Amino acid sequence: MITMTRIAVLIPCFNEAVAVPTVIRDFAAALPQSRIYVYDNNSTDGTAEVAKAAGAIVRKQDLQGKGHVVRRMFADVEADVYVMIDGDATYEAAAAPAMIEKLLAEKLDMVVGTRSSTELEAYRQGHRFGNWLLTDLTGRIFGRTFSDMLSGYRVLSRRFVKSYPAHAGGFEVETELTVHALELHMPVAEHSTRYISRMNDSHSKLNTWGDGWRILMAILKLTKNGKPLLFFSSAAAICFIVAILLALPLLATYLHTGLVPRFPTAILCSALTVLAGIFVVCGLVLDTVTLGRREQKHLTYLSYQSPYAEGEND
Repeated sequence: MITMTRIAVLIPCFNEAVAVPTVIRDFAAALPQSRIYVYDNNSTDGTAEVAKAAGAIVRKQDLQGKGHVVRRMFADVEADVYVMIDGDATYEAAAAPAMIEKLLAEKLDMVVGTRSSTELEAYRQGHRFGNWLLTDLTGRIFGRTFSDMLSGYRVLSRRFVKSYPAHAGGFEVETELTVHALELHMPVAEHSTRYISRMNDSHSKLNTWGDGWRILMAILKLTKNGKPLLFFSSAAAICFIVAILLALPLLATYLHTGLVPRFPTAILCSALTVLAGIFVVCGLVLDTVTLGRREQKHLTYLSYQSPYAEGEND
């Protein structure tokens, strides 16, 4: 089934001259029928030159950030199946054929390579905890499907790629890809892959706290856009609870004396209650708008042929 499928390997790169030739060679060996694309994101270490020498099709994206690179790759490249992989040689190229076979055999739209590593340096405890925390938060909001939401190793169908409304600019792109699949209830799966340490002289571009904060903000933004009733109802609940807590002492005083001595607090309680009502109305209105947007995205998704459609009538 794989031999009849157009496969594109997409490698976003920023200063990965040390590791990217290994990634290209490994994927060329694992998927000899594929076309390998390296998108250089303003590298200053000769990444584009060594990638081209290793046999990849090299293109450039001037807007800095992984999200911008992914948006450009998805727009430019035509294929039936897309393998997206980081250019740091930490993921297992040998797992790609099995992941593609899983995607095609089970008629999926995304297979995420979940990282499995015994090397502490490769997958540090802080990164493991952050990944678990953000994945768990996303699962509670959009649905529990993935155990490694932030993995950079994914196999995607054409209809997933071409229906993906890319907004992310940086490392939060993995979160956005995950939510896109969950929001449209796409068939997805995971596949365990080996994760190893970076090569010598190869350095991570991930800022643990800075990028973690950006991912958290992206989750909140996606919640606001994708589940506005939940988002604004939560805000309304916070306002209402604060108003009740502030009003209880006033109510006790009023019941004993018949007086309301703290007018500013009473006015604040009233304002918070009104604000809570406004939040609920906003959530209800935007929930209807979001339903229309989701239906439009689903229609766009359905407009692209799946890579296994030709075999449906066999």
